[in-house]
Amino acid sequence: MSTTRQIVCGSCGRVNRLPVERAAEGARCGACHQPMFTGHPIEVDEEAFSRHVANNDIPVLVDVWAPWCGPCRAMAPMFERAAQQLDPKVRLLKLNSDNAPSVSSRFNISGIPTLLLMRGGREIARQAGAMDARSIVAWTEAGLTRSERDHP
Repeated sequence: MSTTRQIVCGSCGRVNRLPVERAAEGARCGACHQPMFTGHPIEVDEEAFSRHVANNDIPVLVDVWAPWCGPCRAMAPMFERAAQQLDPKVRLLKLNSDNAPSVSSRFNISGIPTLLLMRGGREIARQAGAMDARSIVAWTEAGLTRSERDHP
């Protein structure tokens, strides 16, 4: 079993190795020295999305949204509140579908907002439609529990 886990810095995008026994709270990036976890979602483009999904050893929750979408704008503060509860156990990302058409196409995003829960580079759960913070947290935790049970 590995003694470290890889975490992508939300500020500079560098991959950091964090000892498993070390608490993620308070960890700082070895490159930019910024906190690894802030309790806030990270706005990403296609490149940063790919880096986070491929290199994080923690699950990644992605809010696929667009600025013109009313339900997306209504859910934004809920996603922010969910980040305060899920971070650092889960990395939360916001991906503007208008600026990331290849990701939207690759994941067959047909409606927004859509939440994608990813682990180990693959999608483990998906939910379309706006949700409140409590529902986002509960849905994420249920998806992680189901994934751990099905793929230990």
